[in-house]
Amino acid sequence: MASAPIGRIPILDVQPLIDGGRWPAKAVVGEEFEVSATVFREGHDALGCNVVLLDPAGRQGPWTAMRSVGAGLDRYAASVCPDREGDWSFFVEAWSDPYATWVHAAEIKVPAEIDVELVLEEGALLLERAAKGVPPKAGRKAVAAAAKACRDRKRPPEARLAPALAADVVAALAAHPLRDLVTASAPQPLRVERERALFSAWYELFPRSEGAVIDPDGRRPPRSGTFATAALRLPAVAAMGFDVVYLPPIHPIGRSHRKGPNNTLVAGPHDPGVPWAIGGPEGGHDAIHPDLGTLADLDAFVAAARGVGLEVALDLALQASPDHPWVTEHPDWFHLRVDGSIAYAENPPKKYQDIVPLAFDADLEGLLTEVERICRHWMAHGVRIFRVDNPHTKSLAFWERLLGAIRATDPDVLWLSEAFTRPAMMRALAKIGFTQSYTYFTWRTSKGELTEYAQELAGETAAYLRPNFFVNTPDILHASLQYGGPPMFKIRAVLAATLSPSWGVYAGYELFEHVAVRPGSEEYLDSEKYQYRPRDWARAEAEGRTLAPYLTRLNEIRRAHPALHWLRNLRFHHTEDDAILAYSKSRRLANGSTDTVLVICSLDPHHTRETTVWVDLPALGMDWSDRYDVRDEVTGAVWNWGQANFVSLDPGFEPAHILRVQR
Repeated sequence: MASAPIGRIPILDVQPLIDGGRWPAKAVVGEEFEVSATVFREGHDALGCNVVLLDPAGRQGPWTAMRSVGAGLDRYAASVCPDREGDWSFFVEAWSDPYATWVHAAEIKVPAEIDVELVLEEGALLLERAAKGVPPKAGRKAVAAAAKACRDRKRPPEARLAPALAADVVAALAAHPLRDLVTASAPQPLRVERERALFSAWYELFPRSEGAVIDPDGRRPPRSGTFATAALRLPAVAAMGFDVVYLPPIHPIGRSHRKGPNNTLVAGPHDPGVPWAIGGPEGGHDAIHPDLGTLADLDAFVAAARGVGLEVALDLALQASPDHPWVTEHPDWFHLRVDGSIAYAENPPKKYQDIVPLAFDADLEGLLTEVERICRHWMAHGVRIFRVDNPHTKSLAFWERLLGAIRATDPDVLWLSEAFTRPAMMRALAKIGFTQSYTYFTWRTSKGELTEYAQELAGETAAYLRPNFFVNTPDILHASLQYGGPPMFKIRAVLAATLSPSWGVYAGYELFEHVAVRPGSEEYLDSEKYQYRPRDWARAEAEGRTLAPYLTRLNEIRRAHPALHWLRNLRFHHTEDDAILAYSKSRRLANGSTDTVLVICSLDPHHTRETTVWVDLPALGMDWSDRYDVRDEVTGAVWNWGQANFVSLDPGFEPAHILRVQR
């Protein structure tokens, strides 16, 4: 296919553009995002350019003027903001600007007495034409008067020119310019989702542990927690400010090769098994483990969650135990070894003998139909968020079709990708439709690592990949938490909650659970994956052994500051100590004010650190010499700051300042 001819005024390299427009860029309702393009023309005449948004119905909204960025590079940009969900598009327009071209010439020629009458008559004609396009309340009279002044030979030439250069005329023609030779780029797709697609706080819990009863003497079999007992935990989760409660698989668990405590290969008669080993005689992915309750009990749990402001996210784990009904009904959905047996899951050196992975080539259509049915089954019971287990081990073509089919009827359904994998795969999953992604945050601990990675996520990839910074998971207990003590739990929570618009914790984090199964491992000792783990929340609170008040305050701060709801507005500031990280987020509010949060966080949980923080004041909309107040949103302390500021952070007191910038 031949390429389209270049436009009269070339418009090149429009961004954001995801793989040539194959997939849409992403935004959420109310989120500003930047559109940029390279625009130039022949000769010396001035040009202008703007962005146009097309709403899901194809209606064209007001255009937004673009500003020059990068002097001399012909690069222009503008921030735009969609106001509702749906599949939008955008394009860039470029045009010749005869008014700006004339002003440039007139400011040179009139003072130099070159072609004065000709120049002023040209201006009068331009201004008369321009006045017709300026609304009465936007300066039409001023533009018309400037045209008349250009022809007033009773006045000196420079006095005749002055009204055409006056601020009110310049403003009127900036908002309503003459646009000649208008050229448009091709429309590019934009998907706009609900705010929770970008901004959310997740809490993961195992219903079977909430309210579980274990006889310490082992004389009686343990009793599982249920949806009913887990619902009793929901008010506390909501009170901490979380808005999504995520449940690992709630389905029947296989008996074959069931794992025992701490991943032992032999399970006792009462060991519950791993929830991700899905399927047994009671059913598969569309069934509920009988110990947890019934479908009606799940409905009651979802209703209880909704009643305290929580959404329920359900795990979608496309794998099976050897006892899953699929194994006998659809043996072609699994990998067969040369001896005819079904291969179990492996991630050498790890082995998952209790799980058999799916194969996506023999019957892709059958798998698509079945998994879509399963998703819609849970959607019908109030689940609008799925956390997808290991999507990178499944076919991308499968995911693109499945997510597209669900989105076509239920665009509010969100998908969190649990893909701790290579960057190319992680990014591809985001491009094809996953709403959010787990990230490498857990393993980024130094100042350099955190700065580089956060800038990457807030940069070009922000157009399609939305991070969710989980501080821990049932699979991941990072060494920093094992040996950093309570201060490190605070530090990682501050970083996760303020660097990323979405973050999450796995239950037990607020109790400082930090013991690994063995040195060098990231697995928890007595992991909840393999056994019941009831926690005495009330006793921990009574004894003051809980981080819950701190997590509550972090989520309160996040909700109070719109700046923390966004990703692309992240800016780092220089500190002289490599163990202290400084960064800010700002957001313009509807009332014209600006919300700015400045975070100064120690990365050292063991020692007091002191440093000078050099704030990039122009990045915060201030001059280098400005003074301003900052208020610590955790302690309430107030300081008057400037460009260079001394900071001392004691991890035993508060390892971070989360500062509201007051101007």
